Amino acid sequence: MERTGWRGCHTPSVVSDSPRALLALHAHPDDESSKGAATVAGASADGVRCVLITATGGEAGDILNPAMDRPEVRDNLAEYRAKELAEAAAIIGYHEVIELGYRDSGMPDSPDNASPQALVNARFDEVLAKVVAEVRRVRPTVMLGYDSHERYPHPDHLFVHRLGLAAYEAAADAERFPEAGEQWSVDRLLAPVFTVRRLMALHDAAVANGIDSPYADRIGSFDPAYEEGKRLIAVPVHDTMAIGREALKAHRTQVDPDGHWFSIPIELAIAAYPYEDFEVLAARVPLPEDAADLFA
Repeated sequence: MERTGWRGCHTPSVVSDSPRALLALHAHPDDESSKGAATVAGASADGVRCVLITATGGEAGDILNPAMDRPEVRDNLAEYRAKELAEAAAIIGYHEVIELGYRDSGMPDSPDNASPQALVNARFDEVLAKVVAEVRRVRPTVMLGYDSHERYPHPDHLFVHRLGLAAYEAAADAERFPEAGEQWSVDRLLAPVFTVRRLMALHDAAVANGIDSPYADRIGSFDPAYEEGKRLIAVPVHDTMAIGREALKAHRTQVDPDGHWFSIPIELAIAAYPYEDFEVLAARVPLPEDAADLFA
């Protein structure tokens, strides 16, 4: 796996033998492992060239694993999170990781929002130009971005939602950012989403097996009407769900491997809901009604 980045000089393109490519745009290290990781792992195993863009270094994240909550980690959190990102991306099967180099903006109304280096304080067109250049270089068939994120209004996630939609349109417009390379039209822009049907299936499986459900406190906040009118597809990931879980565990500062998020055994999770769900945000090449593959 190659790591490139906009910190300093950008590494030139790597030619791929695969005719298909997937470009995933994420806000922080660990997002690539908690959102659509099993689907990307399956695509990579099928020969799709998979490229990851991570917008920030995750510096404002809390250390949620007691074993990693040490002074040397707290003082060098960005360095630790970059190493975790590289390990997780390799587990998933990403061929390239691009770090845009912005600072984590932190949760809403936190002091991190005020940092001049924070993603939310960057000029939108400056960030967009970088992403458009990568879209035109990688030439993906499928691009992953974020949904509207009303249920988790982190400033960086909201920024990435706008960024994905804007890059999808701008990369195809020869008059936008001509210095960023030859225009390229992505076939589809999708967002990995945690649907009510998935949450309920996992919750019910946990309860039925005498396990404290990690989703119990979220049941009441997930309104099924939120998903009405959205085009959703379910991608089977029974063969790769364990890969996504291992990638998430690589983020040791963010995830406690003995924590409640892993309380449902992988075999039970696969039996309960062997899918990852995606919202179709835009599609120049429509997906079939029964699509179960991002490249269908």
